[in-house]
Amino acid sequence: MKNAVKFATASAVALVLSVPTFAQDALTGVEGLDDRIDDITDAVNDNIERSDDDERYSTLGVAQGWKGSVALSASQDIGNSSSSDLSMAGRATLGVGDWSHSFGFAAEYLDSDDTNATTDLYGTYEGSRYFTPKLYAFGTARGELNEASENRIDAFAGVGLGYRVVNNPNHTWRVQAGPGMRYIKDQADVSTSEAGFIASSRYYYAITDTVSLTNDTDVLGSSTNTVATNDLGVNFKVSNKLTTRVSYRTEHNSDAGDLLKSTDSTLGLAVVMGF
Repeated sequence: MKNAVKFATASAVALVLSVPTFAQDALTGVEGLDDRIDDITDAVNDNIERSDDDERYSTLGVAQGWKGSVALSASQDIGNSSSSDLSMAGRATLGVGDWSHSFGFAAEYLDSDDTNATTDLYGTYEGSRYFTPKLYAFGTARGELNEASENRIDAFAGVGLGYRVVNNPNHTWRVQAGPGMRYIKDQADVSTSEAGFIASSRYYYAITDTVSLTNDTDVLGSSTNTVATNDLGVNFKVSNKLTTRVSYRTEHNSDAGDLLKSTDSTLGLAVVMGF
């Protein structure tokens, strides 16, 4: 519950000194900054761990058996304004023999006095089936329901074949490509379907026990436009307490518009240090 009350300066100081520690954190803003620090720390750790996960580049791409996690958050504001916020997200992987599956989902619900209640849903799937140690078939799909976006529904599904050009424990490279279909429905319930193609490359090289290089490339094309992304990164494990990742990401849109550049580039640096 949030109550907006004005006090004189002396009264405000007395209030802060008299309330419990957790209430002081909320009043002084410490709690909010702590949450932001946690968000940044989690994002950096996830970036480093995902880029240095050799199982993602291995034959199946996921570990055998089930593995996953789910996160849930909820909040209710009452006072000068009223709002409810509910968020849930999760990932899961399943490896069974020559089959591998990867699932992801997220749901967000927001209801406030100022706006109408909105519900956003997101889902992803990636699967593969190996015929030989190097040749495999794959399927990928994603779906978005965003009631506040120009496109209320945006979905894509594709299938194809992949091949592992290099297939060593510390050095792997696979490429895959195939046709796909995109479906869009805007806020006026006008739907559009268009055929396209997808092409991807995943490269991983463990130079030493402490240094690894990754390069992820994806191309998604259709009659509307072609979007290509490339994410090149180097991970350094300087010690058990210091890990660094340097990355360079480029994204090219063949139909970015007259007022926008067709290519965006991002240079990233992530550092995690424990003491």
